[in-house]
Amino acid sequence: MIKAIPQIVVLLFSIVFHEVAHGKAALLKGDTTARDAGRLTLNPIPHIDIFGTIVFPLFLVITGAPVLFGWAKPVPVNPFRLKDIKKDMGFVGLAGPVSNIFLAIISGLIFRISTGIFGPSNVLSYMAFFSVYINLVLAVFNLIPIPPLDGSRIVMSFLPDDVAVKYMQIERYGFLIIFLLLLLGIFNVILFPIVRLFLTVLTGVR
Repeated sequence: MIKAIPQIVVLLFSIVFHEVAHGKAALLKGDTTARDAGRLTLNPIPHIDIFGTIVFPLFLVITGAPVLFGWAKPVPVNPFRLKDIKKDMGFVGLAGPVSNIFLAIISGLIFRISTGIFGPSNVLSYMAFFSVYINLVLAVFNLIPIPPLDGSRIVMSFLPDDVAVKYMQIERYGFLIIFLLLLLGIFNVILFPIVRLFLTVLTGVR
């Protein structure tokens, strides 16, 4: 449990950073909803989702799961305040995964520097390596084009209006589809090879 504390800290910061990026992107496009709700802060308290931020990660830690995962409460976005709903929602959706890729790159640099100075067996290197890993997982997972994941917002921005409306209607079944794909191990075949590839690129560790 104690060994998992650095991972929990990194996970919490990463998912909060992800949500703040969505809110900042919406603000750039004219929607002040997230700002007005006090959600453009890295203070984790306003972003906590009881199940996704606390219960689920703790369950994974207690059961000794090989991967730690979680999510924060989505920032509120009012699409009707955006200048171009379809394109701007794509921009807002893209901001989350891009923020995690940014954190993964920075963490990779920190890992290489700290490992070169202190060696691999230190807390900073450990946290940096996990930060690369979890941020890559968050980025790649959220780019999957299944509503309501961020990838669906990006895909929607390129579709004709009538097709986009039908596509987003899948959202009511989105979490069921995601759960079934997890059970079938599809994500293990698609997601983790991509994560491992970029993990090696950013850290130099195979």
